[in-house]
Amino acid sequence: MSDAPAMTMPFAPALAIATRELRSFFRLPVGWVVLALYAALTGAVFALDTLRPGEPATMRAFFATAGILLMAVGPAVSMRLFSEEIRTGGIEPLATAPVGDLALVLGKYLGSVLFLGAILLPTLAFPIALAILSDPKPDPGPIVAGYLALALLGCLVLAVGTAASALTSSQTLAFLATLLVLLGFTLATSRLPAQLDPRLGELFAGWSPTARLRDFARGVIDPAHAVYFLALSGVALSVAWGAVRGRRTG
Repeated sequence: MSDAPAMTMPFAPALAIATRELRSFFRLPVGWVVLALYAALTGAVFALDTLRPGEPATMRAFFATAGILLMAVGPAVSMRLFSEEIRTGGIEPLATAPVGDLALVLGKYLGSVLFLGAILLPTLAFPIALAILSDPKPDPGPIVAGYLALALLGCLVLAVGTAASALTSSQTLAFLATLLVLLGFTLATSRLPAQLDPRLGELFAGWSPTARLRDFARGVIDPAHAVYFLALSGVALSVAWGAVRGRRTG
């Protein structure tokens, strides 16, 4: 008998959990606040920077700033994934439910990733506006690559946030921990080493998420960059998996 059904079974509950999580984002005020805030901030950046008279028809500066903003608002999306259920005791029914630990983590994470798509969706109006208003027209390659970079960066941000949320019952603490980890990692792999020693700057430059985002925004789609974001996301989700498993077996 084929093992395919056994292999695909964990994904059915994960998809069900993801659907539930996605709906919950639109039922809670925080979801709409994050959507509106990111749209407003990125819209201001686009209008003040990209559409500035005399500027070339490129969105490089926009993607750089949009990535930083994503690292700021992303923790607000992930902070409630597990923390709220831990605080209210809702994690206890999950501990006895016939849902695997991995399916639970992946389902909640996937729900937040789908909501990330909803966050980025309104910004697609910006390259359309740039194409209409600029002459010559922008090169679509770097724009597509830039959005791919934002999606990969967002996946990493949400994975770190999922781990933080699984480790604490406080949404505020999960938010701050995610923000500090992302900020600390970015500083440790970008400006700080270069200020200490130029050779350290060169050594750690390849680990900087913002540097890889800039490469994407220039139209450089390097598979190594995608592996970088996905691998770090996998590490963070493994931490979340371990934390959830510990709570369910502890």
